Amino acid sequence: MPMIDALIPENALTPEAEAHLIKEMTGILIRAEGYDADNKVAQSLSLLFLHRPAAVFVGGAPFTSPRYRIIPSVPEGQYTDASRTILIREITEAVARAEGVPFAQVAPRVWVFPTEIPEGQWGAAGGIQRLANIHTRIAGEHELEAARERLARRRREKARDMLVGAADTLSRDS
Repeated sequence: MPMIDALIPENALTPEAEAHLIKEMTGILIRAEGYDADNKVAQSLSLLFLHRPAAVFVGGAPFTSPRYRIIPSVPEGQYTDASRTILIREITEAVARAEGVPFAQVAPRVWVFPTEIPEGQWGAAGGIQRLANIHTRIAGEHELEAARERLARRRREKARDMLVGAADTLSRDS
């Protein structure tokens, strides 16, 4: 059940290029969650909200080249470091294709912020949608344990990061 907020300035792309980019970004995000981009259930649950910034300023001055801000959001447990890395790279590559320019030319103007919504805070259809429910809806009931493991893996990663940070702080304070 991915959701993307895409901030794309008006007229940054041709209508055809923008439509293709939107479709491509949706597929990229579905794959980053570990599903087949052609999965009809995943597609039906994938939303992209297109936002049109009135202007983009760099250093307080209007900037003439388009800047892109892409915020893909998924339930906690769907991303890994590897999937976030691939997601950022592939979205930036897709923007480069949409503009028809080399990756190096567009990369400094594209920001991608993969965001995980904490378990129990994804609200849809009038209620809380938990990762296990979403995952089994897309992948099937036989994948329930895989959904639970995804969330457990992510929570272990967060706990490990917190412990490493605490140990680092303690060692500096000693």
